[in-house]
Amino acid sequence: MPGTRTRGRWAVQCVLLCLTVAGGPIAYGDSATGGKDKGKAATGTRTMTTGNNGVGSHDFFPILPWGRLHGGRKPGVDRKHGLESIAECDFTIAGFVLPSDLPRCEKLGLRAIVLPDAKAGAISRKQWSTLSDAEIDQRIKTMVERCGDSQAILGYYLIDEPGAALFPALGKAVAAVKKYAPGKLAYINLYPDYATIGAPDISQLDTDSYTEYLERFVKQAKPHILSYDNYRVQYSMDLKDAAMAASYYANLMEVRRVALKHGLPFWNIVSSNQIRPHTTIPSPANLLYQAYTTLAAGGRGVSWYTYYANGYGYAPIDESERKTLTWRYLQMVNHQIKVLGPILNTLESTGVFFTSPPPVKSLPVLPGKLVKAVKADVPVMVGEFTGPEGTAWVMLVNLSLAASARLDVKTHKDDGSVQVVSAEDTSLSPIDHKHGLWLVAGQGVLLKLVP
Repeated sequence: MPGTRTRGRWAVQCVLLCLTVAGGPIAYGDSATGGKDKGKAATGTRTMTTGNNGVGSHDFFPILPWGRLHGGRKPGVDRKHGLESIAECDFTIAGFVLPSDLPRCEKLGLRAIVLPDAKAGAISRKQWSTLSDAEIDQRIKTMVERCGDSQAILGYYLIDEPGAALFPALGKAVAAVKKYAPGKLAYINLYPDYATIGAPDISQLDTDSYTEYLERFVKQAKPHILSYDNYRVQYSMDLKDAAMAASYYANLMEVRRVALKHGLPFWNIVSSNQIRPHTTIPSPANLLYQAYTTLAAGGRGVSWYTYYANGYGYAPIDESERKTLTWRYLQMVNHQIKVLGPILNTLESTGVFFTSPPPVKSLPVLPGKLVKAVKADVPVMVGEFTGPEGTAWVMLVNLSLAASARLDVKTHKDDGSVQVVSAEDTSLSPIDHKHGLWLVAGQGVLLKLVP
């Protein structure tokens, strides 16, 4: 498919979860239209209920290996490095699994997005435009019943990268999931902003702009979350192609804007393989960068495409079912997300800023409401958050993929202290203002501002 990767029906994306509604927790927030937090979200603040991340605990943060556990092009693959390997790599979701995998997911403490076969109610891409509303409702009912009631079920896979023409039908499916499996996710992943625009049948988005695509999805599908994928970091040759690098930021910020406007959480799907034979390969720096820029923007889930090679080079698990160096790099990054995630689940994203000059001219620059300035020899991304009882938090990201950097941070409250949150164990330590805060290439850090 022009404008995005081609891999049959399968794409990688990112999603988010949170929020509660009257009567108990729901896995990914209420519909964007008419949700109780809509007004607050429109002010530019992500609104989530503290203490609930959609699964009844802030300890769970979504980290997803995007793809079918048992293979896509050749279904039924028996993995040498299967669910145990996924858990060992510090993922929190098992990927797209069969109902028969759910007992092992429970045993390993993994959540799962279930992708059953057609007999269990799965709907193919072509069928979304032909099934009646009643038939869609019945398919979802069958899917929920045949998948069972395992506590490992996070949600149900519906479709990857639909055009806008399918949104009304998907809205019927989302409503059916809410009816038959309240609290579970109806998983839909969207195109990135570099997919083709235009009229139906001649474009991927079926709209005249990416913003229209996102807005129509929210209005017509009434989703639990916004999920999308973006591989521009590697397409840009590790940010060396300025135009493609700009697209990464633009897409991230636009999805964030629409998510906040409608009170929805979002996940970002990023690359953990060599996305094309001519592009750069996964490295500690670009994996860290993709994860921490997502978190600094307020993302509540990180998905990696892919875990298994499936034709891609330098994947965590190669074509011979062997672990690669990418697996070890990814485990390191996932561990940091998993450690910081429970804290991030309690925070509200209130702003995103960049040091001047920003990597893209249109991006907002400091000062923010919490951070006055950051002095560094590299560009820095600054995410600002508020927490329980009005606590203030900041995430900084070294946007260089080539250099470590010393950062000197100046907040608006000169009499307060700045505490560094360990991404190893969440312990706090005071920032060293004398020698500065050092971040390796692509690395991020969470800070707590203490009055």
